[in-house]
Amino acid sequence: MKSSSTMYLVALALTIGLASSMSPARISAQMQENRIVIDGSTTVGPIAKAFAEYYMRQNPGVNITVSESGSGNGAKSLMNSACDIAAMSRFMKETEFAAATEAGLMPVAHVVALDGLAIVLHPSNPVRGLTIDQVKRIYKGEITSWSEVGGPDRSITIVSRDTNSGTYETFQGLVMNKEEITQSAEYVGSNGAIRQRIQSTQNAIGYVGLGFVDRTVKPIPVNGVEANSETIISGAYPIARPLYLFTNGYPKLGSHLHRFITLYLTERGQEIVASIGFVPVTAYR
Repeated sequence: MKSSSTMYLVALALTIGLASSMSPARISAQMQENRIVIDGSTTVGPIAKAFAEYYMRQNPGVNITVSESGSGNGAKSLMNSACDIAAMSRFMKETEFAAATEAGLMPVAHVVALDGLAIVLHPSNPVRGLTIDQVKRIYKGEITSWSEVGGPDRSITIVSRDTNSGTYETFQGLVMNKEEITQSAEYVGSNGAIRQRIQSTQNAIGYVGLGFVDRTVKPIPVNGVEANSETIISGAYPIARPLYLFTNGYPKLGSHLHRFITLYLTERGQEIVASIGFVPVTAYR
């Protein structure tokens, strides 16, 4: 029987021999195959990070990095071949698609979850609900005191996402109907930043993805409908949207990129989506 040291030397020699037989181009391709770069939406970020952590545990040789620079920057990164996956909380604009195709890319959308934009207040605010029109008028600066919507006689502090955000674009389309938000609004760079501002400001109003709602803020019904999995799936909640991961073309079958991008279709992927607070696109029973 060979000693353990002899077996180690044999294994080492085989490894060295295999490595030396591979061309630099093949080694580079192998390294690229085992590396996935994701950039984009702060809303989709928690899903991408949770997927990455799970996938890397299952595949120790794979390295996945996730950056959260906003949906618009995610699209730009994909166009510039700076990332493999663009995480986006909105669909790509026609101008982004055009720029991508001019660069020789073909963006493919993968809907990984459903989401609702929850309207959130400070927990001490007694207002129990708003209509879409009231939310719009608040953000236009037409309603300036909580007393006008059943609350205390206090000025409303308006908090919005930054204009490069897919969440901002969804709010603009579904609530504002493309009308301008008042100049007095505060703009912040992430869902977490909005939540933090609401936590610390009694008179504030904001909007966040469903996965960012917790006990530190008060989500209120819109048009009498609460934002939850059931109302988003049924279409009853009026501020809902899909969440996307975009790739350049459809990934090669069996590749790490393909297996990662389709994780949301698996039972485990759906469990991860639900555990974060978003709505799975496939119901497993």
